[in-house]
Amino acid sequence: MKIRAVEFIKSAVKPAQYPEYDFPEIAFAGRSNVGKSSLINTLINRKDMVKTSSRPGCTQLINFFLINDGLSLVDLPGYGYAKVSKKIRAQWQPMVETYMGTRKNLLGLILLIDIRRDPGKEELEMVRWLETKQIPCLLVLTKADKLSKTKQLKQFDAACTAFNRDRNGIVLFSAKTRQGRQIIWDEIHNLIDWYQEEE
Repeated sequence: MKIRAVEFIKSAVKPAQYPEYDFPEIAFAGRSNVGKSSLINTLINRKDMVKTSSRPGCTQLINFFLINDGLSLVDLPGYGYAKVSKKIRAQWQPMVETYMGTRKNLLGLILLIDIRRDPGKEELEMVRWLETKQIPCLLVLTKADKLSKTKQLKQFDAACTAFNRDRNGIVLFSAKTRQGRQIIWDEIHNLIDWYQEEE
């Protein structure tokens, strides 16, 4: 996709605060510090449109971005370990589940997993939950440049087994080398085409 315009719309914690537009929407989820902001910045060809941090738990709100006045990308709060209070962490899960369960124009979710660690309970449960809601989910193994090609493939195959997916259901990604960027855009376009056919 040729990126002509990118606009941060707003942050939200509850449905009354979501943007009222009905553009097709893609959400991004993953553990704290998995690289969500870096992935979104790579997709939209911007260095710092989405704020990145080496400190886990930086994203604590649902952040909405509008691409080319026609596609909404949503950065969801990271889950798992984060140097924030237990009270704040406890608010994240219902906030994210409410968004994913009620947002009518949500086409799918891109779930990020650090390639250096095995999928955990949270990722497996989220994929199962998405399946019950019939929300398409693309799995992306981030920070692929941190491993050798051999180790990349080993972790890739392990993820395929853990999630019971074939190789087309998981993408290797690196913000540093931009590996996987076009594949992710291709999958987003497939969802948009399906959405437009359904309308």
